[in-house]
Amino acid sequence: MRPQRRKTMGSMKKASVLLLLFLSLLLIASEEMVAVEGRTCESASSRFKGTCVRSSNCASVCQGEGFPDGRCEGLRRRCMCRKPC
Repeated sequence: MRPQRRKTMGSMKKASVLLLLFLSLLLIASEEMVAVEGRTCESASSRFKGTCVRSSNCASVCQGEGFPDGRCEGLRRRCMCRKPC
């Protein structure tokens, strides 16, 4: 008669190795990928009036012009609309 304990220990070792392998593969697969950023094109807003103080206001105006983003830039504080090239 075979001892039951040996069979259980062997099964536990196999299960542990498989679990470790699975977790390793999961970790490798879920590693965060670094996105490569492309160039950003800028254009002065044609609708923004006055001195640009808040970039959030500039971004809102730029979105109305079809751009995804906008920022206040430069010494003259102009609203510059931005989009990926």
